[in-house]
Amino acid sequence: MNFHEYQAKELFAQYGIPVPAGNVAATPLAAVEAARELGGDMWVVKAQVHAGGRGKAGGVKLAKSLEEVRAEAERMLSMKISTYQTGGLELPVDSVLIAEAVDIESELYLSALVDRVHSCVTFMGSAAGGVDIEQVARTEPEKIITVNVNNTAGLQPYQSRKMGFGMGLNGMQVRQLGKIMSGLYGLFRDKDLSLIEVNPLIIDKAGNLLALDAKINAD
Repeated sequence: MNFHEYQAKELFAQYGIPVPAGNVAATPLAAVEAARELGGDMWVVKAQVHAGGRGKAGGVKLAKSLEEVRAEAERMLSMKISTYQTGGLELPVDSVLIAEAVDIESELYLSALVDRVHSCVTFMGSAAGGVDIEQVARTEPEKIITVNVNNTAGLQPYQSRKMGFGMGLNGMQVRQLGKIMSGLYGLFRDKDLSLIEVNPLIIDKAGNLLALDAKINAD
């Protein structure tokens, strides 16, 4: 079972994982109201479909006015999206997520998955976020850091530090990453998940970590 991004982010927030403020909408007018409630003067309109690569397919757009929010929501809610992850299928868009726009300093990758080889939960991270991690694994495997979590001991602080420093984070960001990984591990175990992916996990202009996107799968 796949979760929509807005559903995954609701779970993230429950486990103390920082996410941008956002509201889901099923009509253009509801999208405008969602943006108005968020405040500000810039928003991101994101089509809610079970597939990565939405941005390249026109499913993620920046809106600089309420009229642009309405127009982009109307366009997305009437489209079907096909990406490299849909297997040739065109997925209808039934809702959009209206999120606050965030200034991005850099993009990272972080995931947790069931590692059937080692019979445990494994975290994967990389400083090369915002791109297809499969491509990074093929061309630059040294950029991917892996951490195998012992099923009895659970995630240990030194493992989060290994991940953070391996991704080139500073001390403050490593501590933030530790809290994020702890939250993700708790969510993974509590909800019996098979995959959590944050791509990208960003560093904003203030130097803080933020889960800009969220993907959750459960068997």
